[in-house]
Amino acid sequence: MFLEYAFGPVSRPAMTRLLPPLELAGRMSRLGTENAFEVLARAKALEAQGKSIIHLEIGEPDFPTPDFIVEAGLQAIQDEANHHYGPAAGVPDVREAVAHHVAATRNVECSPLEVVMVPGSKPVMFYAMLALLEEGDEVILPDPGYPIYESMVSFSGAKPISCPLRSENNFAADPEELLSLITPATRMVILNSPGNPTGAVLPPESLDAIVEGLRNHPRIWLLTDEIYWRLIFDDAVHSSALSNPDIRERTILLDGWSKAYAMTGWRLGFGVMRPDLAEQVSRLMINSTSCTTTFVQRAGVVALEGDQAPIEAMKERFNRRRLHIVKLLNEIPGVTCALPQGAFYVFPDVSSFGLPSGEIAEKALQEAGVACLAGTSFGKAGEGFLRLSYAASLANIEEGIGRLRVILDELR
Repeated sequence: MFLEYAFGPVSRPAMTRLLPPLELAGRMSRLGTENAFEVLARAKALEAQGKSIIHLEIGEPDFPTPDFIVEAGLQAIQDEANHHYGPAAGVPDVREAVAHHVAATRNVECSPLEVVMVPGSKPVMFYAMLALLEEGDEVILPDPGYPIYESMVSFSGAKPISCPLRSENNFAADPEELLSLITPATRMVILNSPGNPTGAVLPPESLDAIVEGLRNHPRIWLLTDEIYWRLIFDDAVHSSALSNPDIRERTILLDGWSKAYAMTGWRLGFGVMRPDLAEQVSRLMINSTSCTTTFVQRAGVVALEGDQAPIEAMKERFNRRRLHIVKLLNEIPGVTCALPQGAFYVFPDVSSFGLPSGEIAEKALQEAGVACLAGTSFGKAGEGFLRLSYAASLANIEEGIGRLRVILDELR
């Protein structure tokens, strides 16, 4: 007998005694979750029972971390200098290396004082929101969008305001619609390009229009989540708000190593923001995690400065999978799937089958052994869609879409 939790199955014998009801602080009711991890845990529990599962739910590269990065990590951990606490904002020469990287990739001047090293990348958004948002402030965020945005905004006491991303606009934010959502209470706008769950890339002209509109609202911050920026395909172009001088001092850049470098387990990310805000984010680091693991930071620098050929090879394999999974999905009667320009997700439209996307995702898991996510895991505007990750082998993609087709054919 197993109890299912977000962190995996727990056997009942491990529960040695009954506990009294847990009285939580009210703020915990405002904290959401990331359904990908919940579905992963349920899928793993089914596997433990002997069921065959095709994993298309989790946003994690299925490649190992490139060897040259692993070797750098091993060397760094053997160096006693990396066995101790580091500065809360990051090791100084690591911050300098990241600043050089940002300057080169975003075509903008960047000082090490603007860089904060964090474990993963979520702390960038969480700490920035804790530092800047007051009760009752409003934050405009993408819908469908990464669910942690809404979770963290709500937890901070601010109010999330959804900006619908529409399929007819290739799931890119419409500048006019986004700017129309601004009120006197608006304190932050969140952009994510390439986007999760849709893989959409915001065109440069759309970003320019958003920035131009925000010039008239000097109290509004712009949080730009660019964790997937290296995973862009075809003729799509990545543009960063950090590069625009009109909003440079109100822009917070979120980036990291997890996706492009297959380093999800290393937990390494960074934020770029004006130095006085970086100091406040560092104070939150001191009060929570103290610092980011020093030897992991060292490996991160080698990742940025070393041979990028393995990274480009991973990207090329992602591209082949992208083209193949979209082809397979569009061959299913009743399914339409746009070709995403970035990240490693597809967002097929399954609205023609007449069931909520949550029910379709559940049938896929329970009846076909295909783990994927309902579009509503990413917001109300995701209804009628599924999110599938193609961070899986071509063989698993073919098997998974084949199984999904059987389920959908039965619904027609």
